[in-house]
Order: sequence, then C-alpha cells, then structure tokens
Amino acid sequence: MSRRHCSSILITSEEGDYLGVVTDSDFRSKVIAQGLPIHHPVSEIMSQTLYGVSAEAPAFEAMMEMLGKNVKHLAVSDNSGKMVGVITNTDMLAAQGHSPFFLLREIKSALTPEEVFNKHGQLPSILRNIISAGAKSQNVNALITTISDAILNRLIQFAIEKLGPPPCPFVFLVLGSEGRMEQTLKTDQDNALIYDETGGSQADTYFIKFGEQVCDWLNSAGYAFCEGGVMAKNPKWCQPLPVWKDYFSTWIRKAEGEALLQASIFFDFRGGYGEQDMVDALRRHMFRSLSGWAGFFRHLTENALFFKPPIGFFRNFVVESRGEHRNTFDIKSAMMPIVDFARVHALHNGIEVTNTQQRLQQLHLKKVLNQQEYQELDQGYSFLMHLRFARQLTAIANEREKPDNYINPKLLSRIEQTTLKEIFKRIEKFQSKLAFDFTGVA
Repeated sequence: MSRRHCSSILITSEEGDYLGVVTDSDFRSKVIAQGLPIHHPVSEIMSQTLYGVSAEAPAFEAMMEMLGKNVKHLAVSDNSGKMVGVITNTDMLAAQGHSPFFLLREIKSALTPEEVFNKHGQLPSILRNIISAGAKSQNVNALITTISDAILNRLIQFAIEKLGPPPCPFVFLVLGSEGRMEQTLKTDQDNALIYDETGGSQADTYFIKFGEQVCDWLNSAGYAFCEGGVMAKNPKWCQPLPVWKDYFSTWIRKAEGEALLQASIFFDFRGGYGEQDMVDALRRHMFRSLSGWAGFFRHLTENALFFKPPIGFFRNFVVESRGEHRNTFDIKSAMMPIVDFARVHALHNGIEVTNTQQRLQQLHLKKVLNQQEYQELDQGYSFLMHLRFARQLTAIANEREKPDNYINPKLLSRIEQTTLKEIFKRIEKFQSKLAFDFTGVA
C-alpha cells in the first residue's frame, strides 16, 4: 500500500477469487492500536464485506452508494463481475471538487451550532450538479436525507453537550416527508421525541428543553418550524413510549378528522437519532393495533381521495385562476395520491419501510401490484419528483426566490406536458383501485 500510494488493497485466493479488503484504517485500528506483530495473517484483519459498483456506473451512483452504506471504499467490477479496482471517497472528492463528501465532512466536524447553520444552503448547487449529471430523483432524495440526518445528528450532539447527558434512553423521530426520506429543497420540520418511561419527571423537564433547543437550531439551519406545531418542542409530541402507544391506538380506533390527519403524518416515522429499539417497539404496536380494524383503512382511503390530480374532464390542466400562484398547479399535491396509495397498502400489508418507492417495490414483491402497475406508479412518481426539483432549482437560480412547488404547465415542453397528462390519467385509475379495495366503491 505504501509503495502504491493507496489506502486499500484487495485480498484474493491463489485462484484469484476475492476474499476481502484491507484498508489503512484496518492497519491503524487492528494492528498498530492492538500491538499485533507484522507477521500476523492479513486474513485476520481484513474486512470480508466490500460493497461495489459497475465500472460503467456514473460517478454520482458510486457517491450515493458510499453515502448510503457509510463506507469509504467501493470495489469496481467489469461486465463479467470481476473486480478490477477500488474507488475511494478521496477519489470522488478529487473528481468532483466541492461535493456532498465535503459538505458531510464539514457538518460532522463543525465545532459550534453556528457552523452547521449555513450548510443546508449549500445543497442547491450540489443538487444542480448531480441532477445535470443524470441522477435519479430517488438518489437526489437520498442525498438530501443524508445531509439532513447529518445536520440533525450534529445539532443533537451539541444539545447534549449544552444540557448534559439525557436522564434516560430516547429517540428523536422524523416524520412526514423526512420520515419517508423524500425531502426536497422546500421543507419544514415534522419531528417528535420518545423517551423511556423510567425517566420520570426529570425526563419530562429535560426533554422539553432538549426538544426546544434542537428545533430552534434546526430552524436556524434552514428547516422552518412546522406551522401545525408537529415538533419535539411541543410537549404533546415529546412523551414517553407508553403515551405514544396510546396515541397510535387512539388514532386507529377513532379514524376520523384530526386522527386521520395525524395518521398521515405520524405513520411515516423513522428514527433520526437515538434508540432504534423504541422505534421498532412503536412500529410493532402500530401494526398490532391495525390488525382487524378495517374501518381505519376505509376512512384513511376516503381521506386520501380528497387529493385529485390536476387534470380536467377534457384532459386539460387544472390550474389556479387567481392569486399569487395563478396559472400553476401544486405538484406536491399532485404527488400525494401516489404517496397515499403506497401508505394505505403498505400499512394494510405489514410493510415496515416508509419511503414511497420502496413501499411500491415491496407491494410488487407481495403481488399486490403487478409488474405494469408497479412500473407506472414508480416511474410516474420519479417523473413528478424530477419536475419538482427542477422547479425549485429554477426558483433559486433564476428568480432569486425561495423554492416552491408550483408548476406552470405552459412553461413545460410538449413531451413533458403529454407525460404529465398520462401520469395524471394513471393516478385516477389507481385512486379508483384504492377506493374499490378499501371502500368497495370505485
């Protein structure tokens, strides 16, 4: 490694079969730190798992694989599957200049909350580069999620340094679009906090202050306060685990009005920081509570059908006729029928993932969707998300405005307009399917 000036080396058998990889980190942590002799077998310090990419893969795919797997090395294989080399995060940094790797490094190494606050503002230029390179919208969402999670984690670490160690185990939940890993450049906070019931009154006091501090810092970092108050700084959403289980049971039993609104936000939850065991316990409770409550799914479906694709009887776009957003439609609302379709069916089929496209994939694997249905929903959702990102980046770059979700169809190409109309037509079909499956009426 020293002679070749590289940070890793592939280990193979005498026949040339891949056995593992050894990195400079392995030598530091497993040999030098533990005082092992230099004649110690390399097979005992190597890592057997090495994630990889094809030699034909675009650079941003390798980057997303590294970020998603939290690794610094990827094996590169040719068309036959043979490993032909290794690419590192250092290689990616050198190739891309200011990239997500730099941004993540800056976030994780920040010494004060103030150093973190301006990091979210660097996302648009990074996203513009990877979208121009052909990145899929799902990868763009994943990148935003990775950055948002890193910001949240660093700010929580600062809050613990400021307030002292928490009195009991806890988990900071992220909800809604963040819980689904579908954030865009226009986003606000949807979060909550669960802590262990053994903490008592000391935990009640600590975690309210903790939630206030973290949410205030997130707001300063570019994640606006939730207008509906769904945040960990709200005492209602900062509670011990038994209270959260009661919340979910009540929403499922009531299944009307406010309860359905909460379900659409809170049922797309995941852990942002802390004890994953609490997340798993709440999810198990949710699915147990859903069992046998057909009425909940009927009401959740009826609520989901309020969102209609913006297409008229004669296949013309339905746009705002007056006001600030005249001649546009809200693409976020246009995407909601797919999000709702995936959520209702996923909850009904015990699917634990929260991401819309991952839910659709699982529904396909469970034979709830056939191949054509899966492709129509998945590709349609990707196209809508791509247009959404394009609109937000245009607002920032050309109009010097804050990103929004309003699309003027007349500014789209003829192909984009035709594709949109076809997607909206398909959405209407799937809404009829959803209605029939859970209400008996198409």
